[in-house]
Amino acid sequence: MSKIKLYSDNLSQPCRAVEIFLLTNNIPYELEFIDLLEGKQKKKHFCEVNPLKKVPVIDDNGFIIRESVAILRYLCNTQNCPDHWYPKDLKLRALVDEYLSWHHLETRNKCYSYIRYKSVEPLVSGHPPDENVLNKMESEMNDVLDNLDRIWLKNKLFLTSNSLTIADLLAATELEQLAIANFDPTCSRPALAAWIQRVIKLTNPYYDNVHKRLKYFNKLKTERSLNEKQK
Repeated sequence: MSKIKLYSDNLSQPCRAVEIFLLTNNIPYELEFIDLLEGKQKKKHFCEVNPLKKVPVIDDNGFIIRESVAILRYLCNTQNCPDHWYPKDLKLRALVDEYLSWHHLETRNKCYSYIRYKSVEPLVSGHPPDENVLNKMESEMNDVLDNLDRIWLKNKLFLTSNSLTIADLLAATELEQLAIANFDPTCSRPALAAWIQRVIKLTNPYYDNVHKRLKYFNKLKTERSLNEKQK
């Protein structure tokens, strides 16, 4: 059986979720690194794989899937993975799907928009963000984080049940990205803080290894910022 091919860059939150899943479940795969910082996702070679110019993508013996949620569902359905990731019980599965539906417009949308406006766009343009706009975006993101802490994690160890699922991987990798904006999503959110530690514990050493590129990028960004302040 040929290996699954993963097109990925671990600066991307969904890419990290997919790779952590592959590693944690001992699923053999071949990695093709698509350097987002160098714009490799726009090159002809990759555009033939994904005209949408996004990662992650998997190629399973010629069958290509281009969205992280679809990729994770597909892997759960086709690989020999423990049932807790995406339960066969339809009610438990519906709870995972419920969060995944919420995730894209809430956790991912609000966190990604905040990071991009506060840290990525100023890095490219050299201009600081508008404080009024930034404060509004931070308030909206805090509402989402409060919902994770107080509603999704209420009386549960994980987002949809007392077992780790693909929903937790997608959410945890999303929140890790906030380090780029020097924002700690777990501050004053005890349930969220305990939850992310549980996710890390159950997926390490892969979780930490997959996040090394993000941490290195953030280190370089911090050093650049300090150097500019000293000029």
